[in-house]
Amino acid sequence: MQLIKWAFIVLIMVLAGLCFIPGTYVVLPFKERVNTQYWELSTGSRIGYTKIEGAVEEKRNPVIYLHGGPGGMIKDKAIEALKPLASLGFELYFYDQIGSGHSKRLDNIAEYSVVRHLLDLEEIIKTIGAEKVILIAHSWGTMLAMQYAQKHPDKLEKMVFDGPGPLLPINRSLINDVPPDSLHLREPAFSNKDGNNKAYNLRSKLILKWAYLFHKKLASDKESDNFFTHLNEALSRSTSCDGQETSRFEGGGGYYAHIMTLKSFDAVPDEKELIKNIQIPVLIIRGQCDNQKWGFTKEYLDLLPNAKLAILENSGHELLDDHKEQYIQLVREFLDFAD
Repeated sequence: MQLIKWAFIVLIMVLAGLCFIPGTYVVLPFKERVNTQYWELSTGSRIGYTKIEGAVEEKRNPVIYLHGGPGGMIKDKAIEALKPLASLGFELYFYDQIGSGHSKRLDNIAEYSVVRHLLDLEEIIKTIGAEKVILIAHSWGTMLAMQYAQKHPDKLEKMVFDGPGPLLPINRSLINDVPPDSLHLREPAFSNKDGNNKAYNLRSKLILKWAYLFHKKLASDKESDNFFTHLNEALSRSTSCDGQETSRFEGGGGYYAHIMTLKSFDAVPDEKELIKNIQIPVLIIRGQCDNQKWGFTKEYLDLLPNAKLAILENSGHELLDDHKEQYIQLVREFLDFAD
């Protein structure tokens, strides 16, 4: 009996250690960008951004790039891919959304939400001061762009979406939509579910539940952000067609911004009837084996009056990894074409 008692105590201590001792992850650190500037917004957000001036004298409406996530950040590959647009006269803005990259981490994690990201974007566009802007967005960034477009269609000239995430609120019945055979779409070899199962442990699951239940940080931003890099490294296999290991994932993403913004998705009111008012041209670029479900992409095409679709063969969710040249060529032609 005494042996069982001690075995139970040891088991409890082991479980407590697994749950409450801070985790360590062998991941790449965050690499700060030397030319980063900052906006101090009236929303309370301190936002880090990179600006590239348009190279010609006659400036065109500026381009704002919205990265994926939520909780992602601006990567050098996005800046390098889109930098050639400056030669066409476009001023380019790349900003890290609140809670990630160079931008401020919030003490109150309950403030991370779709609404907060939208308020920041509205304030940024006001700060830039242009009559109209062009939004180029990836994955979750397309979801944020559509939230802005539904409310301010008059402030937009064009939008470019790649690997679009679902419109909010998410219509989960679209997951089962089957793409037409003519598109030759296929599922990636590795799924997000596989990546989550590989990366999550007892402590990281507890950090997630603690944040959702109590809106508090059980782990520091440093620990949770390092776990997020570890998680993204596991998930990155689902962004390619064959599920092969990719290059090491860059540090700097924000885990609390990620999970709390995800939690806020269901609180977004259904205002999809406003999408019919978005009359601007929209280019949607999708990889042949994107891990985002076809039904979500089709909803954009069904609801946006002036959207067109481009499929890149043998490409997954990260088009800048697989087909950067084709991607930028499509974007250049779309933006340079006078409608």
